[in-house]
Amino acid sequence: MALEDFQSALRIQAVACKDLGSPFTARVLTVISKNVTELGDVWALVVNWPGDLGPSGASVPLRLAGTLNAIVLEGLDPELVAVYPPNSAPCTDLVLWDAIEKAISRNTSFALKRLQSPPQTNEVRRSGIIVPGFLAIADKTGLSNFVMSEVGASAGLNLIWDTYRYTLADKSWGNGASAVHLSPKWKGEPPIFREITVIDRDGCDLLPVDLEDEQERRRLLSYIWPDQDDRVLRTKQAIESFRKSTNIIKAEDAISWLERRLSQSYEGAVHVVYNTIAWQYFPEDKKKEGEIILQRAGALATEDAPLAWLSLEADGKGPGAALMLSLWPAGETYELARGDFHGRWVDWKKLTS
Repeated sequence: MALEDFQSALRIQAVACKDLGSPFTARVLTVISKNVTELGDVWALVVNWPGDLGPSGASVPLRLAGTLNAIVLEGLDPELVAVYPPNSAPCTDLVLWDAIEKAISRNTSFALKRLQSPPQTNEVRRSGIIVPGFLAIADKTGLSNFVMSEVGASAGLNLIWDTYRYTLADKSWGNGASAVHLSPKWKGEPPIFREITVIDRDGCDLLPVDLEDEQERRRLLSYIWPDQDDRVLRTKQAIESFRKSTNIIKAEDAISWLERRLSQSYEGAVHVVYNTIAWQYFPEDKKKEGEIILQRAGALATEDAPLAWLSLEADGKGPGAALMLSLWPAGETYELARGDFHGRWVDWKKLTS
């Protein structure tokens, strides 16, 4: 039964990978699902992984895909490198499986260690979805000064959203000199463009990626699907932007960090707590605790020091993820948009509670 559950999780994730533009990763997961057994320590670990194996749980298929890509990026297995983009020549599924199986066997210790780490995608294109949310907050509050607190910030690439340039509903906004250009396909009414000044920012993650460490940078890149050259290049550009900044992501539990961040009030500024495909991975008790902390801080918010919670997360409805905004002191909640998990498109909605 455990093997069947694992195979099912692989097939489901393969469909998602194909829909998100990575036929190679979809093929890898499909090939594994057709050939995997419980022989060997690595396969026994992933097959018998406890709990939810899918994206709402441990994301075991994505851990495995990232581990294989890491073996390639680290140059640990020439045979696997040879069948992976950009080096891959046409090969049969049997040849691909043989390379995967041998690479896992030859790199068991590395694989077992990497599988313990949850995926750290940190997709920078999600800034193209949350920035319209920030613009909506500025419009609703009438405030241009922002305090930013990102929960589950990973490497911090979406913490420095104001250093990138954007094309939103055919209008340019942001830093025109940035190498990182985010231009999601837009549907719906255009955002109301305003100037925003970040007066303070911070982010936390249980296992943040240290972008000053070359091996850590490769770890982050290993979670980007290898046949998506544009994502790889864009992420490398965003990494360099972050390294030029003075930001450091705190290695800390999100809830205790959030409580501390919300203990301070900023007159004349809106405090924006935000998360992108991170909150959904928190344990249920942590989610409830975090919501209580936000509600408690919201009760103390004023018109001159409002609190906003902007959240881009899966909600089981589709397509894509929901961009939700809760705003205090009014205590109202809005669904602003639906957006692609990788930031390729935005379906903007009218601002109604």
